[in-house]
Amino acid sequence: LLRIIFIHGLAGHLEKTWTAGNATVPWPQTLLPAKVSNARILTFGYDAVVTDWRGVVSKSRIGNHALNLLNAVATYRDNDDTNDRPVIFVYHSLGGLVCEDTLFLTRQRPERHPQRVADLTCGIVFLGTPHHGSGLAKWAEMLAKSLGLLKQTNPQILGALNDDSEVLARIQDGFHAMIRSRSQNGLRPIEITCFYEELPLPGIGTVVPSHSAILPGYNSIGIRQNHMEMTKFEHEGDPGFEAVAGELRRWIK
Repeated sequence: LLRIIFIHGLAGHLEKTWTAGNATVPWPQTLLPAKVSNARILTFGYDAVVTDWRGVVSKSRIGNHALNLLNAVATYRDNDDTNDRPVIFVYHSLGGLVCEDTLFLTRQRPERHPQRVADLTCGIVFLGTPHHGSGLAKWAEMLAKSLGLLKQTNPQILGALNDDSEVLARIQDGFHAMIRSRSQNGLRPIEITCFYEELPLPGIGTVVPSHSAILPGYNSIGIRQNHMEMTKFEHEGDPGFEAVAGELRRWIK
């Protein structure tokens, strides 16, 4: 079976990010299997909190999260004997940056099984990922201020989310270099669709504007929700779910 791996974003959670307000179970578990019956669905979680009122925040850089994801996916596929199975990744927000760095890092590893993760990646769904900087850093800083003096912040991640960030530029350069290397090595191109939010986050505004969420040359689709709600679908008739599931079905076919 093909694998579809869901990865949350900034201040996200491996289940709550994908669970609508009136639901108790994530939609990839309840709604998606009927649309992609020939796939196994997985989630990956990491500490993406950049502000915390308890004063304890992960200081991991995006590159560290990317390395952890690569090791987790490669180890899972090794233990499950599924190194030959295609993979589709679905990312929200910061998770997309982790994805791009992960796929680039596969080229820097001498072991064969991490490289197979990139070789067999056949599709990527980006949901509100800031490819060119965004308002995410401003949003996180506003959240930090609202939490008061007890908060800590993760400056490495906040810095990467600022416009014109050198870290963000490095991630983009590495990701596109990996994409180019696939064609040079005779590998199938990766299907990519970028979804962007169409509604503002109350009190904040648009977190990742469409021009930041879109990768030139790839399909782009709007979801009529704000940045935090664009990953939460209540039923099969939700236009956002239909759009995301439709892309996944098209790629799998």
